[in-house]
Amino acid sequence: MKITLSQLSFHTGNFSTNTKKMINAINEAKKCGSDLIVFAELATCGYPARDFLQFQDFISLAQKSIIEIAAHCTNIAAIVGSPTVNPVVHGKDLYNSAYFLVDGKVQHIVNKTLLPNYDIFDENRYFEPGTLHHIITYKNYKIALTICEDLWNINDNPMYIKAPMDVLISENPDFIINIAASPYSKTQIETRQNVLKINALKYQLPVFYVNHVGAQTHLIFDGGSCVVDATGNIFDELQYFSEDQKTYQLTVKENLSIDLCDAISTLTGIRNKYADIEIALTLGIKQYFDKLGFKKAVIGLSGGIDSALVVYLATKALGPDNVWAVMMPSQYSSEHSVNDSLLLAARLGIKQNIISIEKTFQTLSDTLQPYFKDTPFGLTEENMQSRSRAVILMALANKFGYILLNTSNKSELAVGYGTLYGDMCGGISVIGDLYKTEIYQLANHINRKEEIIPVNIINKEPSAELRPDQKDSDSLPPYDILDSILFHYIEETKGIQQIIDHGFEPDLVKKILKMVNINEWKRWQAPPVLRVSQKAFGPGRRVPISGKYLS
Repeated sequence: MKITLSQLSFHTGNFSTNTKKMINAINEAKKCGSDLIVFAELATCGYPARDFLQFQDFISLAQKSIIEIAAHCTNIAAIVGSPTVNPVVHGKDLYNSAYFLVDGKVQHIVNKTLLPNYDIFDENRYFEPGTLHHIITYKNYKIALTICEDLWNINDNPMYIKAPMDVLISENPDFIINIAASPYSKTQIETRQNVLKINALKYQLPVFYVNHVGAQTHLIFDGGSCVVDATGNIFDELQYFSEDQKTYQLTVKENLSIDLCDAISTLTGIRNKYADIEIALTLGIKQYFDKLGFKKAVIGLSGGIDSALVVYLATKALGPDNVWAVMMPSQYSSEHSVNDSLLLAARLGIKQNIISIEKTFQTLSDTLQPYFKDTPFGLTEENMQSRSRAVILMALANKFGYILLNTSNKSELAVGYGTLYGDMCGGISVIGDLYKTEIYQLANHINRKEEIIPVNIINKEPSAELRPDQKDSDSLPPYDILDSILFHYIEETKGIQQIIDHGFEPDLVKKILKMVNINEWKRWQAPPVLRVSQKAFGPGRRVPISGKYLS
């Protein structure tokens, strides 16, 4: 039997486009004599659909897509992820299902059993867990069809009380198919591969795995669909971060073997963390613009490493003709910041302009002078400069149909080192899930072959340049220390004493954690953050704004 894995980028709620993509893929699979084509979890509607799933019309459109796709399943079968209406009165209204389509109709429906409800996942909000587990027989092969999390209950301290494969294995399946919506993070590729390998070894069966690729607002899907043989080795994988489709031949049923049909293996071995992050963020930007129908980005280029990195990624994602860098010096801006920005813009071949904020800031200061008189220059005046820049950038974006890209990093977002309605403005936060130390690592990766980001930008001491001789170190510890404390707290959810036990100074730990907590109100008003870690700010980290913990 020939099995085709089809790794596609779906658009949430765009049923016509998603359906057309799958029909085209089915037709291509037919050309190479495929018997079965496999698509990802919730492929008809896209993932995550979130509260769209509560609209009856949305579910009706998903059902129409299934019917339309089924009509093309002649001389081939298809597995398609889509929501299913729960026919009984009790429980949630929907199932997260895998449809098995053949002979122009729905032959089987398998409902997802294990519903993740952690980090960015919220499936218990919408779906009822499946309770019935049976194999599907097709072309004399027995298929154990599972959906994403159904294969993840494998560690020594399982999250769920059962694993669907423990039931399915009793029916002696020949292989496992798993359709998924598994978002990218810096650790997810290795974790996911280990899960698939463990399942293959545990049940001594090959695993055919299909994942989403593309981006849905803050979530980036890396693809990485693959075939794992019964010995736990990855036989082959599809491309990462791009659409791909491959067909595999199953032979000798008694001693199942797998061959790759009419394609070249793309097994990559050890992956480069920062190469993946660069590609992921580029894809996140591109699909955010594509799916919203925008083409052009405007960015405030300060001469610092954060904005330099964002303008590079934007240029790579959108093309140099679609990126506008605006330098907005004040009386506190250094000459080299402007020169470094001009050099970077020239190297990237993007449009650039210099718009001074000195007059804008002075006008604001004069307007407020009767109220601010006899008060010293301080944080308020610094914020006024940042907000002056935001007004200019947003005006340019509104006037010419651009999206403003935010340039805040995770370290700044964590401790509130940013101005709400100022440098925290933007349609999407490009590097808001990268700590400052990671920003430097990514910049050095980009410069590994040639100097693209001026080395002076990378080497100079970070500064917001909002007052004379300002440095980030005036108010923050060195970034390697700060980021380590933040990682222990945010990603690892460790408390004060646990972090202190790693060797950090107690008062510093208490100060940093308090800064994180009291600035939650700012982060709720920040743009969505492209997620590349296992714990990003946004839907995956839900803490109270006014909570008292550690404050």
